[in-house]
Amino acid sequence: MKEIISIHNIRKTYKIGDEIIHALKDVSLTIYKNEYVALMGPSGSGKSTLMNMLGCLDSPSDGEYILNNLSVAKMSDNELAEVRNKEIGFVFQTFNLLPRATTLDNVALPLVYAGFSKIEREKRAKEVLESVGLGNRMSHKPNELSGGQRQRVAIARALVNTPAIILADEPTGNLDSKTSVEIMGLFEEIHKKGNTIILVTHEEDIALHAHRIVRLKDGLVESDTQNTRITTYKTRIDAFN
Repeated sequence: MKEIISIHNIRKTYKIGDEIIHALKDVSLTIYKNEYVALMGPSGSGKSTLMNMLGCLDSPSDGEYILNNLSVAKMSDNELAEVRNKEIGFVFQTFNLLPRATTLDNVALPLVYAGFSKIEREKRAKEVLESVGLGNRMSHKPNELSGGQRQRVAIARALVNTPAIILADEPTGNLDSKTSVEIMGLFEEIHKKGNTIILVTHEEDIALHAHRIVRLKDGLVESDTQNTRITTYKTRIDAFN
C-alpha cells in the first residue's frame, strides 16, 4: 500500500501565560492511501491538534510530517495553501457555510481560489451536489436547509476539488442519530470511490464506521487497531465474491 501520510515523533506545545501545554507529546503515525481512519479520544487528548497538523492548519513544535512523499516543513506558505485547497477536503462539525451564499456558490467556493472559470465552477459544483443527493437544493441558502442537508453541502464542498484526503472533524456532532447514520453512510460511499478519510470523533458508534481506530490519550497514541467488525465483514464479502 502507498503511504499518503507519515508523521514521526510529532510534538506540539503551547504557552498560555506561564504554563506550558503539551498537546502532542510524541506521536508517530502512518496512514495509507484509501484508508478510513478514526481518531478517537476524550477532550484534551490531542486529537483536534493532530487533525489540524494533518490538515496543514498548524505546524508541529518538533518532529516530521511527510505528505505524499514531501516534507511539509519545507513547503512555502503558497505551497501549503495549495495543498489545503487541492489535496485535502475539510468537513467541520459546524458546517462553516457562508450564510448569504446559495448551496451552489458555497460548494463552488474552493474552485474560485483554484482559478477555475465560472462555467467550470458551476458544472463541477452541480456534479458534486448531485452525488450527495442535493441536486434539487442548489439555489437554497443554508438557513433553508436541515442540519443533515447543510452537512451534505459541506461534504460536497470538501469533494469539489477532487482531493485525495478528506479530514472530518466531529462531522455528526450537531446532528440527530438518524441523520448521523445517513451522513456516515455517505462517507462510506466516498471511501469506496478511493478517498482516504480521517475522521475525528469522541463517539464510539461513529468511530466504528471507520476501518481503523487510533485512540489518543494525554497527547500520546494509546492504541492503533483495525476495526475487526469491518474487517470480518469485508472478509466474508471477499470470500463470497
